Amino acid sequence: MRGCTRCGLRAGCSGVVFGEGDARAHLCLIGEGPGATEDELGRPFVGAAGQLLDRILAAAGFRRAQVYITNVVLCRPPGNRVPSDEEMAACRPRLQRQLRQIDPGIVVALGGTAVRALVDPRGRISQTRGRWHQLDGRWVLATYHPAYLLRNPGAKNAAWADFRMVVDLYRRLYGDPGPGA
Repeated sequence: MRGCTRCGLRAGCSGVVFGEGDARAHLCLIGEGPGATEDELGRPFVGAAGQLLDRILAAAGFRRAQVYITNVVLCRPPGNRVPSDEEMAACRPRLQRQLRQIDPGIVVALGGTAVRALVDPRGRISQTRGRWHQLDGRWVLATYHPAYLLRNPGAKNAAWADFRMVVDLYRRLYGDPGPGA
């Protein structure tokens, strides 16, 4: 992926932020794309939004190491803008390969960009969040992106309700995710 030229994003970022976590995880979280901190460190969700995501995961009973976290695009868009449809399309085969290899039964689409990439190209988070969708035999739940929650703390209760749905389905499919769930 370091030599990828399918879109122009690679030329303007420090590095590729592939993803991390358990390569056989039952739960995969997919965000929009790397931010400045992620681009600098080469890891997904490690800035302020990532710290909030870690707290949400812990409250739901998951350890970050037991899930897989990635983004729709692997390279930081300039100025932290939303990836274009063309950029998302260029990265889509890689995302599809990752999902086939990891084979999670549950996917959480974090924010509107992930909704458009995974659920509906014209979808909006306000229309899709809190409802289960199907993608290649996987359960997909859309919820707010942690960065949105930082800017709009009033939406945290809705996001928490979404994560409770994730925990409930996880328990039905795989058992208890761990202590505290």
